[in-house]
Amino acid sequence: MGKPGAAPVVPRHVAIIMDGNGRWAQQHHLPRLSGHEAGRKSVKQVVQAAIDHGVKYLTLYAFSVENWQRPREEVQGLMGLLRGVIREELSEMGKEGIRLRTIGRRQDLPEAVREELEAAIEKTKHHTRLDLILALSYGSRVEITEAVQSIAREVKAGALDPEKIKEETVASHLYTKDIPDPDLLIRTSGEMRVSNFLLWQISYAEIHVTPVLWPDFGKKEFADALADYARRERRFGGI
Repeated sequence: MGKPGAAPVVPRHVAIIMDGNGRWAQQHHLPRLSGHEAGRKSVKQVVQAAIDHGVKYLTLYAFSVENWQRPREEVQGLMGLLRGVIREELSEMGKEGIRLRTIGRRQDLPEAVREELEAAIEKTKHHTRLDLILALSYGSRVEITEAVQSIAREVKAGALDPEKIKEETVASHLYTKDIPDPDLLIRTSGEMRVSNFLLWQISYAEIHVTPVLWPDFGKKEFADALADYARRERRFGGI
């Protein structure tokens, strides 16, 4: 916990489970896709808030591997929305110094979306103010499984001694191998679960759950989460 009068402790990396778009749409008697469109405003506000507060990494759980099971119309709408947002916000990312990155199975995305993403990633790769990381077609169990498969191949090839496999070995084979673990995990909509998100990486993250639905989550709610984080005492298993 920070000392009285000291500057607030700002998490280096914030990860967010953006939940509640569907319920927001239902409450407003709108189609589910309208909830996702409304959530776009919150993404923009939170990205700006992260920059304003000095957060260096912001990971947004945008689309899980399980989300492919949703109705085809909703999935297509989400993919179209994603492509449009990337295209429309690319100039702003340049002005704000935002580096766009993704984690997950990018190869699962429709070709047009993937091409849009890869072009934006290439154009923003030298930006250093904020790393904006979109978790797309992401699932932590899939991520860990793929890491184990990669390690197993190295062992089989004789390039790695099984007795020398350490936590760092596993971490270096994850999608997030060059990204620091989240300090703060925010979940909107009040659900008390982590939904297969960054299971390895959030081992020591502080968790902030808010009942606010994602389309209603903005700069104030983000600041509240950071203030909650600043009050925590992180011991990482120590005393």
